[in-house]
Amino acid sequence: MKDINLHIKPGEFVSVVGQSGSGKTTLVKLLIGEERVDKGKVVIGGWDITRLSRREVPDLRRQIGVIFQDFKLLPKKTLFENVAFALEVCGQSGKRIKAIVPHVMKIVGLEDKANRYPHEVSGGEKQRVAIARALVHSPKVLLADEPTGNLDAINAGEITDLLLHINKFGTTVILVSHNKEIVNRLNRRVITIDNGAIVSDRENGKYLL
Repeated sequence: MKDINLHIKPGEFVSVVGQSGSGKTTLVKLLIGEERVDKGKVVIGGWDITRLSRREVPDLRRQIGVIFQDFKLLPKKTLFENVAFALEVCGQSGKRIKAIVPHVMKIVGLEDKANRYPHEVSGGEKQRVAIARALVHSPKVLLADEPTGNLDAINAGEITDLLLHINKFGTTVILVSHNKEIVNRLNRRVITIDNGAIVSDRENGKYLL
């Protein structure tokens, strides 16, 4: 990345687009603390994460919910258990887990499939589980990195609608995608990256590359 100057307001829905190798993945890694900037700052919710210590990374991950193209579900755990696991590793009590997990499962429309296993549900439903898992800490920012990459057009549209629904609750959503149809249908702010630099930043924009 080079000479990036970017401000995303709380509650915005922003698409970050660009061709393969443009720098989208690097931007994602900078936002979740996997990579560090050589100069400048990365500030999230007033918190400068530029010199984040290893010990502080889990705190950052609770501020930012992340969804990937591959669902990263545990095959031997039920959908409920997959979502609950994100809370268990943080030491949450069983009482709190039983309160939070059904709530987020309802948000993503899977409350009636909580006891199924990943191999028993569709790709779109697996991604919904991944979204539920990302919501358990009530993150300020939801970062979706190519969340529709493994889905057909119908499921991709449903996942995008779900992200819009979550955004209406006030969660900032950053959608990283190369899917022109998805991005253009949203008709929201579009930031285009090419060769590690921002080449376009349009309100209610379109993916033009």
